[in-house]
Amino acid sequence: MSDIPSILKKILDTKALEVVDRRTHRGLYEVMAAAQEQPPARGFAQRVRSVAATGPAVIAEIKKASPSAGVIRPDFRPAEFAAGYEEAGAACLSVLTDVDYFQGSDEYLQQVRAASSLPVLRKDFLIDPWQVWESRMLGADCVLLIVAALSRGQLQELHGLAREAGLDVLVEVHDEDELDAALATGAELVGVNNRDLHTFTTDLATSERLRPLLPDGRTLVTESGIHTVADVRRMQAADIHAFLVGEAFMRREHPGAGLHDLFFEEESP
Repeated sequence: MSDIPSILKKILDTKALEVVDRRTHRGLYEVMAAAQEQPPARGFAQRVRSVAATGPAVIAEIKKASPSAGVIRPDFRPAEFAAGYEEAGAACLSVLTDVDYFQGSDEYLQQVRAASSLPVLRKDFLIDPWQVWESRMLGADCVLLIVAALSRGQLQELHGLAREAGLDVLVEVHDEDELDAALATGAELVGVNNRDLHTFTTDLATSERLRPLLPDGRTLVTESGIHTVADVRRMQAADIHAFLVGEAFMRREHPGAGLHDLFFEEESP
């Protein structure tokens, strides 16, 4: 964590203040009790693995804005986008809930889960056990843990707690050292972010470089930089069959059509 990118550090500092504020309004035990009343999770990791065994497993993201791109989607209709993604063949969904930097909302996640039968990832910056239980309370089926944002002890603690809460975990890495930390947790899903958080440049070679280092039984999800059919084919040639894609879809008038065109156009009759 000594070389933490400045933008990530800024986000984490803001997130720490947010968690303190949220905990004053709803204590840990209250959130835990509410989380345990939720229906069983939908099996995010199992869904990704099963779909990836026969074709592209697309985790389709619903995202309004980002620090690097600004506002991506001014006319934001999460439930509609979720239904369109499911119809187009998405394996799972991802929803940004961070308010300050991504213009996300907890309500967006709840709307998406109600509008679709697919498992849903809560895409946020988890740094505290309270957020794990909050995620389950909100209806998430999976949470994101970013290795660059956590100490090794925090990573192990939050991963174990998420599994205890019935959540699957997507552990995000950027390089070999972070991959080692992710694998040490026993993570089934390892997300490789092809975006360098120092420079904001994307390079699909990051996923290609790390793929051979994954042991059998783990699934690599390539994140960021997937914009064309050639990008998809390149990843498939590297034996990568799970994709998290957001911006390329969200810039289309109909995001579900963007998913279909990028991944399934050749399958159409």
